[in-house]
Amino acid sequence: MNVIVIMLDSLRPDHLGCYGNPWIETPNIDSFAKECAVFERAYAEGMPTLPVRTALFTGRYTLPYKGWGPLELGDVTLAEVLWDKGYRTMFVSDTYHMHKPGMGYSRGFDIAIWIRGQEADPYITDPAVKVDLNRWHEKNYSVSPESSPYHGIKAFVQYLKNTHWWRNEEDHFVARVMKAAAKLLEDSVNSGIHDKIFLWIDSFDPHEPWDPPREYYEKYAPPGYDGKPIIFPSMRFAEEYTLLELRHIRAQYAGEITLVDKWVGWFFDRVRELGLWENTLIILLSDHGEPLGEHGIVRKVYPWPYEELSKIVLMIRHPEGIGKGKRIKAFVETVDVMPTILDLLDVKLGEKISPWSVEPKVQGVSLAPLIAGELDSVKPFAISGHYRRSLSIRDEEFTLYLWPTPGAEYQWGLGPIGRDSDKRKPELYKSAWNYIPPPPKDYNWKRDVPEKEDLYEEEKDIAKELELKLKSKLLSLLGYS
Repeated sequence: MNVIVIMLDSLRPDHLGCYGNPWIETPNIDSFAKECAVFERAYAEGMPTLPVRTALFTGRYTLPYKGWGPLELGDVTLAEVLWDKGYRTMFVSDTYHMHKPGMGYSRGFDIAIWIRGQEADPYITDPAVKVDLNRWHEKNYSVSPESSPYHGIKAFVQYLKNTHWWRNEEDHFVARVMKAAAKLLEDSVNSGIHDKIFLWIDSFDPHEPWDPPREYYEKYAPPGYDGKPIIFPSMRFAEEYTLLELRHIRAQYAGEITLVDKWVGWFFDRVRELGLWENTLIILLSDHGEPLGEHGIVRKVYPWPYEELSKIVLMIRHPEGIGKGKRIKAFVETVDVMPTILDLLDVKLGEKISPWSVEPKVQGVSLAPLIAGELDSVKPFAISGHYRRSLSIRDEEFTLYLWPTPGAEYQWGLGPIGRDSDKRKPELYKSAWNYIPPPPKDYNWKRDVPEKEDLYEEEKDIAKELELKLKSKLLSLLGYS
């Protein structure tokens, strides 16, 4: 059996039809979901981009141990395990953070293809390439340059240089990523390889900048917005935008999702045409969501792991139809993806087949029993957060948020995690996992919030109980029972 994993960065579940969204067009992913076990309460345990990849690649938690950074020398990755079992391991990505020197996320792959140019990737450096900032709203770049190399005018100009040559839809990153992935499968089939293929597709889209072709944006464009495009929002708080600007930003994001859906569907068609569909386990997921005004936050530049950021897409299609059409409400986490894949492939941990075989120290659990209907739950709650900056725990009824390090800076030195961060108190909310946002034309950031009423003062006993469960979980992961 083959395995294909499709990672879509920053994709919110509540922006897909198969997760209940009635207004965003995602026909290809929705159709695929009907063949899958769809997980409705899946969460990223440690965020953002690179900690999530570490958890996915190793099956190990990051939240208690480390934040943004490379794979460790002692990490044993999914690709290395499958390579050792005789799989042809292939990787295609435009997630340039993984490609930076020393990161090591292509370890274990026979073939790794990098599509360059996303966000602030220093790809095109030719000084002769000029960009016209007058075409763009100043809120794409108006933060101070010293805030971060990934925000502000330097990053925005770099992105415009990287994409200055685009002429049509096929030039967009997600199209190029899917085409490169399909070419790898085609080459494998033409070489006589139809089985034991492992392909990891890591698409940075629909991560910002959100610049889909005009026709995709216009599907969701709010009436009345006549300003310049905002594709890379640089202001951190909703109050720094007009309501129309926020609606415009949300429409750009929705358009990007529909563009991604189109090319994911194109890729699925190629898998079928190559004769691989009936022998391939396919997993589609996201690494986290994206704040788009909820809780007064725009983009994930603050490590507040609210529902709109922490919840992920996760759907698993088994070629034999196991779990087809099942909607799973059990709590699952990113660390569970690796052991699930190994279990479904019947790969036994600790089974040495060569002198250099190394057993991965997996902390996640297999979701195969959930998919098969043998269990209703594999864990009583899910945790999520940012290393040394934020923590959260979710059970069936409540979500508790904690900020353990007052004044802590975010990963790129963006300054304290929030206004009056030294005084931030715990927050407790009723579970809001099934929240669906309204379309941009109706959106109001002060009203439309998945977790709106803080119940901490009224329910301190419940909050304390959740905090003890969270601390116990973190201590156990650190080796303290």
